[in-house]
Amino acid sequence: MAESAGSVMLARSAMNRAATEGQRPAGRPVRGARSISAALAGLAASTRYELLTFDDPVASAGCAIPGPFLELAGACMRAAAERAGEVRRIVPKHALPRLEGGLRIPGRARLADAIPFKMIVVDRTVAAVPLDLELLYNGLLLIRDPVVVQALVRAHHACWAAAEELTYRPPPPPPPSGLPPQLRPVLDALLSGLTDETAAARLGMSARTYSRRVGGSKGVGVKPE
Repeated sequence: MAESAGSVMLARSAMNRAATEGQRPAGRPVRGARSISAALAGLAASTRYELLTFDDPVASAGCAIPGPFLELAGACMRAAAERAGEVRRIVPKHALPRLEGGLRIPGRARLADAIPFKMIVVDRTVAAVPLDLELLYNGLLLIRDPVVVQALVRAHHACWAAAEELTYRPPPPPPPSGLPPQLRPVLDALLSGLTDETAAARLGMSARTYSRRVGGSKGVGVKPE
């Protein structure tokens, strides 16, 4: 556990150093449900061989996060996991009932007493960390600095080695068509990297309608328990 804690401290130190000492920031802040959805879709579309995550499926419980955002974010992560040859997901033990309750993400998972923060790392080249370390909906930091990304990968590897293998094996995930019909073409447009204007025109809807379906209901605040 000491090695795991040390690696987490190293990752946080690298993020702080890159932000304060480097000529470029550690990452690009992304805020707003629409922009966050597009960033997650971009990560999914770019995934080729590896997906590493710290994940807490119950973190959003009690928070007023729009259902369309949660559905699109989940679909993006399933798409990334299906593209990757190696998926390693670390979840806290308190989330086990939720996992057994039917959360469907391909790949391997291990249980830890706790996770230091939520995180997504794709192909060891780009990472996404929530700005508040807990909820992607509140904003994320998209990190491409190689020093910071490698520090995050090292932190994940150390935590993975100390975690317990999750023996529960869920059935294969449902196909993407399991999304509500109105969200399926929106997800396809996001994964294709289309601009909002082009996507809305191809889908035969107004830009406002497209924006609403990407980002969920407007004006909804997030209130933790």
